[in-house]
Amino acid sequence: MKKALDVLVILVGALLVAVGFNMFLIPHQLLSGGVSGFAMIIGYFTNWNIGFLYLSFNLPLMIWGLVSIGRRFIMISVSSVILTVWLMQILPTSYVAQEPILGAVFGGVLIGIGSGITLRIGGSSGGFDIVGLILTRKFDFPLGTILSSMNGIVIVALGYFKHNWDLALFSMLAIYISGKVVDTIHIRHVKVTAFIVTKQKDELINELLLLPRGVTLVKTEGAYTKQQHDMLMTVITRYELVELKRIIKRVDPKAFVNIVETVGIVGEFRKLK
Repeated sequence: MKKALDVLVILVGALLVAVGFNMFLIPHQLLSGGVSGFAMIIGYFTNWNIGFLYLSFNLPLMIWGLVSIGRRFIMISVSSVILTVWLMQILPTSYVAQEPILGAVFGGVLIGIGSGITLRIGGSSGGFDIVGLILTRKFDFPLGTILSSMNGIVIVALGYFKHNWDLALFSMLAIYISGKVVDTIHIRHVKVTAFIVTKQKDELINELLLLPRGVTLVKTEGAYTKQQHDMLMTVITRYELVELKRIIKRVDPKAFVNIVETVGIVGEFRKLK
């Protein structure tokens, strides 16, 4: 049932993204953020198929992610991108909203929902999310400024070469709304602390170190039972939260887990090796 639900989420997410592209952004020659924005602007000026451009730009990122991240995340991302491209070839590229501002608003909402629910199950809709996961595993810095700068370059290029700054501003609106919707569904670039009370200490530590993050072992005692327990504490990024839950469920389904959002970190927070 869990796998079937994941497949359904991937399909629905890809459908929402494809509808947002084909029926709201592309007819008005607006841009989405990230890799899709690069594909769109090239497609507008060359009349090449935007869906195939989107797939081509994602392929090297997926190969990089497969080497650096792991199989499950990339398999979900690959499935999402392929389904999105396939649906873009099926769905008509036609107006749903006649006004560009409505296309930007509703296109941004649909793309944000589609990307957000895919992130919730431990994958992505491709593009810069893959880069984000790879870099946040190795370095402790927010990617928002860098990604916003890259999106800004594409938007400025659209306004300059099209001689239509309204399109550039509407594209900025679509990207902003999409980002806010994704943040509502699955917050970006935040860290969480997991406190895990378990009877499978050694096996769980070995699995958690593969994330890879540090793990602190704390000896605890139940206030009522007076029994000794082992508690593991680890700080991870939101990208790794789905994988953490899968590991705990597989190794010790009866473990007590408390996950809290981390306000700040002092000291090193980076890949161990």
